[in-house]
Amino acid sequence: MKYSRVNIWLLYCIICLAGCRKDPGIPGHEEDPLPSDSSLAGFYLLNEGNMGLNKASIDFYDRAAGEYKRNIYNEINPTATKELGDVGNDLQIYGSKMYAVINRSNKVEVMETATCKRIGQINIVNCRYICFSGGKAFVSSYAGKPGDSLAVEGFVAEVDTATLEITRSVTVGRQPEEMAVVGNKLYVANSGGYSPSDYERTVSVVDLTEFRETKRIDVAINLHLLKNDGRGHLYVSSRGDYYDIHSNVYLIDTDTDLVIDSLNVGATNLCLQGDTGYIISVAWNYIENKNTISYSRIDLNTQKVIPGGFIADGNEKSITVPFGLAVDPQNGDIYLTDAQAYSTPGILYCFDKSGKQKWRVATGDVPGHFAFIH
Repeated sequence: MKYSRVNIWLLYCIICLAGCRKDPGIPGHEEDPLPSDSSLAGFYLLNEGNMGLNKASIDFYDRAAGEYKRNIYNEINPTATKELGDVGNDLQIYGSKMYAVINRSNKVEVMETATCKRIGQINIVNCRYICFSGGKAFVSSYAGKPGDSLAVEGFVAEVDTATLEITRSVTVGRQPEEMAVVGNKLYVANSGGYSPSDYERTVSVVDLTEFRETKRIDVAINLHLLKNDGRGHLYVSSRGDYYDIHSNVYLIDTDTDLVIDSLNVGATNLCLQGDTGYIISVAWNYIENKNTISYSRIDLNTQKVIPGGFIADGNEKSITVPFGLAVDPQNGDIYLTDAQAYSTPGILYCFDKSGKQKWRVATGDVPGHFAFIH
């Protein structure tokens, strides 16, 4: 995606003005200037915020200038009602627009990619994730009220990205999560997370021409993440039941729409970049009453787990709750966030592609979702 030098310069100027106040540092860590690199404009980071506190926020890393600016949305859009909103669940860029899915505020906030200036919003109840194809946005929705164990099946809304109007909707499984488009098919991971005694276990397949569900692929309980590797496979994560059934990642062949393998590795976040998949897992278990944290990699050519994690210098020991994950598409830098206590500012770590830490910086509360500007 390309932007004119004028737009990037405008973004830089606006963000510099937004960040003129003194940013808080990380306790016990002196923040030196970050390294600069002009080959990529940078990225936005959506901080989820604490549920019920209306604290979702957007940060921006200007890679060319080596500067990290916090909470730019509120500064650039001072008249926005209730600021960004309550619980940011997804952030994606499509064309000249950026879309932030704000779950508890029941909306998708739409902004200019180059400036983060607000364009408008799409009202969708209990919305979760967003993806795009052919000038359309697809937004998954739990449909029911938060936590309602009797909630009806969820749906996916189709949105015209030119007008921001909802054009069609299709019913899928209960509490649908992440989605991916492959050819003329939309795949939707269904969780059933509001009814733990009766989790969903399917991926819905939607024909995009007729916009109707054509089948459901039986996978595993409590599905969450769904990533397309561009090689004819989908990687789908299951959260398990937090007791005896552990989190796992499953492989779907998109030609046959059948599950062909499981990786026997848990996943709370999953990023595919180049020939490698990166996984972090924070697996809570009620029987043991603790989290088990792990870092893994997948060889996307063989669909096998690579021995060892992706942090090579021992700095994973300083990370309390690994949460957000992204890989720079140009230089292979790995970005990993620490949600800490889920109620205080988090930390963003940058590791080079060999797994050695380059820098770290404080973020907003619960940093989770990245969107790169190319």
